[in-house]
Amino acid sequence: MIRATLVATSDPSAQIGEMTPRAHVFVALAAVGVLVFIVRLVRRHGLRTKYSLLWISVGVALATLAVFPDLLTIVSELLGIYYPPATLLLLAVGFLFLVVVHFSWELSRSEERIRVLAEELALLRERTERGGATVGGSEDGPAPPAADH
Repeated sequence: MIRATLVATSDPSAQIGEMTPRAHVFVALAAVGVLVFIVRLVRRHGLRTKYSLLWISVGVALATLAVFPDLLTIVSELLGIYYPPATLLLLAVGFLFLVVVHFSWELSRSEERIRVLAEELALLRERTERGGATVGGSEDGPAPPAADH
């Protein structure tokens, strides 16, 4: 026979689905940690600006949840979800889905650019192996000087 036991929480007034003070502090520290990490990546040029704005907004969203923990409960009630952490999980999975689709799109564009560059490189190598091309000019001779405007 399986026996269920209740474990006492640190806050006896907390109801199911509400954040305890310990969880509240953890979310606040996680938000600050995310923001510090993103700023360090941007300062070291390890993250492009367009992606840093995305991740800084994630950090700000976490910070907002840390400051206003009841906001998640309000959003959950509006969506008809009874367990607020499930709302957070749903939003996180939706966000990550959009990030994956965006990165797939970026990867497809990069592959196309690489293919075009490889074809152009192959054509340039063929010209140089035939001995006719010079950089910046044509096979007939150097390019004429550009007109100043």
